[in-house]
Amino acid sequence: MKNKIDVKKLSLSAMFLALAFLMPFLTGQIPQFGAMLCPMHIPVILCGFVCGGPWGLAVGFVAPLLRSFTLGMPPLMTALAMAFELGVYGLASGILYRWLPAKKIYIYVSLVASMVLGRLVWGAVQFLFMGLGATQFGFAKFWAGAVANAIPGIVVQLILIPVIIMALERFGLLPGKTVVRGCNEENRCN
Repeated sequence: MKNKIDVKKLSLSAMFLALAFLMPFLTGQIPQFGAMLCPMHIPVILCGFVCGGPWGLAVGFVAPLLRSFTLGMPPLMTALAMAFELGVYGLASGILYRWLPAKKIYIYVSLVASMVLGRLVWGAVQFLFMGLGATQFGFAKFWAGAVANAIPGIVVQLILIPVIIMALERFGLLPGKTVVRGCNEENRCN
């Protein structure tokens, strides 16, 4: 039984990795627009919610590096920082979703917390990389890269991801999820 679950999670993770690889093509024709929408973030965060933290970590870490090595975009240093950021998104969303109580509000809590943690890790990695070079990475660059320039992507993620997760829950399509959100011990659903 455990092998069946692992194969299912492996297959779903491969699908999320493929989506993370392909989604930037939708916005890649306008680089400024694509960077604002953060198209790789959505499949990685969904992978964490659906498959769990370790799978989300793997998909998040591999996706930007795979794109960088095969397509040359994003550039390697950017891809390295993104690998840590996206890995944290996948890991945190999966772990928090499983640990927090089974209420709809905690989908948002998991999502927002993973987004904040991922952006903080991105900032730390960027700070380390910039420290190796002559360029300085201060709070203004962090704010611009992590928040100000990504506001459209943040809004899309805050709207789209909870809707998808609630729909998957409603139809029982989350692997390994036994708790029905909104129901109490007597199976009375709200």
